[in-house]
Amino acid sequence: MASAGRWRSVDTRTLPVLVVAAWGALFLNVLSFAGNPTVVPIPAPVGQLITQGALPVALVLALVVNRRGVVRSSLFLVLYTMLAVVSLMVSLHNEFFAGSVFRATRLLGFVVVLWLLTPWFGRRDLLLLRCHRIVLWAVLGTVLLGALISPGSAFAFEGRLSGAIWPIPPTQVAHYGAVLLGVTALLWMCRLVSGRHALVTVGVCGAVLAATHTRTALTAVVVGLVLAGASLFVGHARVRRTYAWGTLAGVGVVTLFASQITTWATRGQSAQDLSQLTGRTKVWSAVFGLDRPWLDTLFGSGMSNQSFGGLPIDSNWVASYYDQGWFGIAVEVAALLTLLVLAIAHAPGPSRAVAIFLIVYAVVASFTETGLGSPSPTCSTSRSPPRCWRRRSPGGSP
Repeated sequence: MASAGRWRSVDTRTLPVLVVAAWGALFLNVLSFAGNPTVVPIPAPVGQLITQGALPVALVLALVVNRRGVVRSSLFLVLYTMLAVVSLMVSLHNEFFAGSVFRATRLLGFVVVLWLLTPWFGRRDLLLLRCHRIVLWAVLGTVLLGALISPGSAFAFEGRLSGAIWPIPPTQVAHYGAVLLGVTALLWMCRLVSGRHALVTVGVCGAVLAATHTRTALTAVVVGLVLAGASLFVGHARVRRTYAWGTLAGVGVVTLFASQITTWATRGQSAQDLSQLTGRTKVWSAVFGLDRPWLDTLFGSGMSNQSFGGLPIDSNWVASYYDQGWFGIAVEVAALLTLLVLAIAHAPGPSRAVAIFLIVYAVVASFTETGLGSPSPTCSTSRSPPRCWRRRSPGGSP
């Protein structure tokens, strides 16, 4: 209880505004911009200018809060810096030179901002995690506001909830909600947030997950919570009670609503569509069946828009193989394994549980979503927790 009190007292500290702003700009840089209808139509060039222009803003804000350019060692960022540099070098030889180099440069800039924010990794108040939760709430707030103002636009995509203020596709809405739900549940188990706050967050995010009909996000959050909660099982009675009641409730819901759950999960798709993961496996087979030089197989063809033949690849590992080759896959695997090993080796506590959840979530989602090999919310959150595992004294600007 003394430990919980210390965490709670630290958690009430005022958030550094510029750090929150830098993190928010970094998130805006990778915020999805889909083609679904919105309340106020946003031209694609304007949307791209806003999102892509947020990266220089994030860089400036990071330089302002870290004027001396102090950075802390991070094997994870070393790996991704190497990946970004190699991707840029390979992109110089891509047939779509301008677009490929631009994407590789964005990846490098994304990593540079994370380097500049490393002095804020390792605070006991989980500063960057709190910043991420604020940003997720802000994004989901726009989604819920859009659904309230214009439900027709919000559910225009096959009846699935999407962004009607900012055009966010249902899958990304689901991932934002799932991450916020999982992290909040873990913080509640560790008595770092109130029951009322957790109840509202879990209720809202659960409704968002149900409305988006996204199976990957649901699977990832369940698996992530089970494994992350297991790391807290011994020292937290609340976790054990939650596991027991959760198991009973899960069995009851599945038993009583099996038919409705099946209907929700299938989304009206045929057995063939389900076996092909809504056509994804066809694209994956085409990518791996592509005949290309051994150098491209090893290092990729350069940064693309993560599509093949006009169709989205929708798999981090297939997209990484196409863009960055086996080298990119090896770097991403090494980064995830390093994160996981350090998390497991750390003493039980909130930081380790949250880190395990984010890592597991990223791994599960990576099979049908891209993000680990390019600038994305997944990329940033999977890298930021490790320094929180080492409990340093909270500090201000370097």
